[in-house]
Amino acid sequence: MPKTWVTPSAERAAATASPPLRRAATLLLVMVVNLVIRSTEPIGSLPVREWRPIHSPTEEAMADPAYVSSIPVARQTAEVRAQFLIKVYTHLALAVGAFLAVETALFLGGGAEALYDFLASGGGMTWLLILGGFMVVNWIGTQAAHNLANPQAQYLGLFGIAAAEAVIFAPFLYWVFNTDGSGTVAGAAVITLAGFAALTIVGIFTSKDLSVLRPLVMWGSMVALLAIVGSVLFGAVLGTWFSVAMVGLAGVAILYQTQNIMKRYPEWAYVGAAVQLFGSLMTMFWYVLRIMSARR
Repeated sequence: MPKTWVTPSAERAAATASPPLRRAATLLLVMVVNLVIRSTEPIGSLPVREWRPIHSPTEEAMADPAYVSSIPVARQTAEVRAQFLIKVYTHLALAVGAFLAVETALFLGGGAEALYDFLASGGGMTWLLILGGFMVVNWIGTQAAHNLANPQAQYLGLFGIAAAEAVIFAPFLYWVFNTDGSGTVAGAAVITLAGFAALTIVGIFTSKDLSVLRPLVMWGSMVALLAIVGSVLFGAVLGTWFSVAMVGLAGVAILYQTQNIMKRYPEWAYVGAAVQLFGSLMTMFWYVLRIMSARR
């Protein structure tokens, strides 16, 4: 198989690409399942509600900026909705850019290799500890990204989550680069972006109520999390069909989230909305990459 570069650890990565190592690399993204669970939680920190007043609001009330700015985007004008979506996907692109920047720094600085060596030599409990730490980082980052009273905290949350994702991805990408080459990663990225774009179009323009997908995403994420933890503890192997199911689950989450941010978020909550979508995008990328690397 082609290799982009060879180091002692890279040689070990190729030589030890046995089922146990594949299982360890597979289990690494159990942390990302938390992103799907988090993205379906009620937006309790946002002062947003469905506006269904018993009496019609007066003209004076409707002119109040506090009233207007708290209305979900779906209930505002087409121009406001368009501006909101532009800001959301611009910030999503910023998160992806930050992910790539941190990932590049980890590879150039030897951090990806060091993380690979550390995780490849660790046991199941090491994975579970990392899982817990990643969940904590995501929770803190998500809360910060939804702190609408503090724009600086929002951006710290956005870029903090992007950096955490880069750290989580680094060992797996290191292994893939040194066993399958860069073509597998590029192919997985193209497939993921194409799927995300198609799902986004459906989520924005469909007239169907996609809130029925929320229980599926929540319970599917919980089942997946339990399956991964069980595989760590009991040494079971989660095969290709599990990855296919996770790609499907991430797709369902993207559909739900795309519509949900329009129905629940006000126009000034675009950073938090970008964070919601970023988690599911990265989850889909991980499992598409896993499927493609398993076929080599």
